[in-house]
Formats: sequence, structure tokens, C-alpha cells
Amino acid sequence: MNANELKSIERIRAAYTATEPTKLDELKALNKKVKRPAQIFSYIFGTVGALVLGTGMCLAMKVIGDMMIAGIAIGVVGIAMVSLTYPIYGKLLSRRRKKYADQVLSISTELLGE
Repeated sequence: MNANELKSIERIRAAYTATEPTKLDELKALNKKVKRPAQIFSYIFGTVGALVLGTGMCLAMKVIGDMMIAGIAIGVVGIAMVSLTYPIYGKLLSRRRKKYADQVLSISTELLGE
């Protein structure tokens, strides 16, 4: 057997071997738990804002209707939504970090052996 075949065998064997979650796994999961809601909100809110902005542009340029003033107003709302996405993300992430800070710090301190 060559080295590639041995690596493949070891990878397959590791997939079927039962493992206990470690403290590092727990720390990584907690970190994901902190970041995930803020990321999901940002993706959805930013996408909706971009769609609102695009709709406003289409209306203002008379692509989907003859409502230039309404298109400008809708476009401004879309610009505001897109502009606010990152600051809102930062606030959400900051709040969640404060909420889970004690748990993260205790696990990381335990892992570092301090």
C-alpha cells in the first residue's frame, strides 16, 4: 500500500470511530453560537435592503413603472437599509459576546491551563 491509500483508510476509519467532544469542540461551538444569529440577520437584512434599493432604481428609471418620485423614496429607504446593516451587525455581535463572555472565558482559561 502506498501513502495515499493509508491516509484514505485512516480518514474512513476516523469517520466511524466514536469520539468524545473535547473542551476545544465546546469552545468552537459556543463561538459559532455567538456569531451565527448576527450573521444570519446581516445577510437577510442586507439582501432585502439591496432588493429595495434595486426596486427603487427600477421605478426611478421607469423600467417597471412611471413613478420616479416613489422610486427615489424607495431607493433612499434601500440605501438606508444597506448602510445600517454593518452597524446593526456590530451591535448584535457585541451584545451576544457580552452575554456569552463568561462561558467563553472560563472554557478558554481551562484550556490554556491558567
